[in-house]
Amino acid sequence: MLRLEKRRQPSQTWAYATPILAVIATLIFGGLLFAALGKDPLVAIRTIFWDPLFGQHAFFYRPQLLVKAAPLVLIAIGLSLGFRAGIWNIGAEGQYIIGALCGAGVALAFYPLEAWWLFPLMVVAGALGGFLWAMIPALLKVKFGTNEILVSLMLVYVAEQLLASMSLGLMKNPQGFGFPGSRNLQQYPSAHNAEIFAGTGMHWGVAFAIIMVIVAYVLLTRHLTGFQIRLTGEAPRAARFAGVVPARLIIFCLGIGGALAGLAGMFEVSGPSGQVSIDFNVGYGFTAIIVAFLGRLHPVGILLAGLLMALTYIGGEIAQSNLGLPAAAIQVFQGMLLFFLLAVDVLTNYRIRIGGRAAA
Repeated sequence: MLRLEKRRQPSQTWAYATPILAVIATLIFGGLLFAALGKDPLVAIRTIFWDPLFGQHAFFYRPQLLVKAAPLVLIAIGLSLGFRAGIWNIGAEGQYIIGALCGAGVALAFYPLEAWWLFPLMVVAGALGGFLWAMIPALLKVKFGTNEILVSLMLVYVAEQLLASMSLGLMKNPQGFGFPGSRNLQQYPSAHNAEIFAGTGMHWGVAFAIIMVIVAYVLLTRHLTGFQIRLTGEAPRAARFAGVVPARLIIFCLGIGGALAGLAGMFEVSGPSGQVSIDFNVGYGFTAIIVAFLGRLHPVGILLAGLLMALTYIGGEIAQSNLGLPAAAIQVFQGMLLFFLLAVDVLTNYRIRIGGRAAA
């Protein structure tokens, strides 16, 4: 008979081992999934994880690794602060969309003006848009005690409708021959988030993601606010005795998470995506939840997890093209990471015992 026995203290060994075990389990069961679809599992795994880095066209795919990882890391850093404090922002996808709309709105409002200050103004608008969108669940929770999970998640659908409305209406390209979508910001030099170093994939969104990894690490390890975040997540009663104000922490964590998600959307719409369109959002806000937990809510771990998840995006696209794998199979493969991480993570707080319960 198998049973779970709660540990006296969470196991640090299992805490670091679970992401590795989750990746291994994902590879095994993902291989079985690909085999069930009639594909060679070894070839599929190699295509996803090896070809983008060392394959024939790796020189083209490697820069894309940074491009795909940047929004995931940026959003996951913001989410991780709230998750550590037990504040669950599940609506980063909506904040990502609103940040993109605000940033693009500034650019299109001044089109075709050429000015050095336009892009910094877009950055401020993107962060502010995501911040204000996150303030809706934050203030509702503080004032009325609503559930931030449900409110932030439902706001994603509102943001998606706003995105469709803007693509078909106010932001629609007047020279687009009736097709939905805004002007291409890649053709607007003052509003384009271009590569800092040509051919590397390093744009301002990548640079800002790396900066935020450093800032989050310093915040969590060297700053009083970081201590309050960790204390609230680990011992809520002790946090209250220590003088932590829950309302202030809720607003801070949700606000930072929303601002970083909004920045990710702004950098994406002004760079790799290039325009506001109905299908602009591709699920980065939800995938970032996987990245945050796969990285153990640690800034450096999130950076590595973001690169790994970006690799599955790029490798998945190659597998779809070269092997004919359906997009849904790649999404299931990515979802397996979170599933196995949560499953194996039980062993951090519990140990498996074999046999009956000892007599009292």
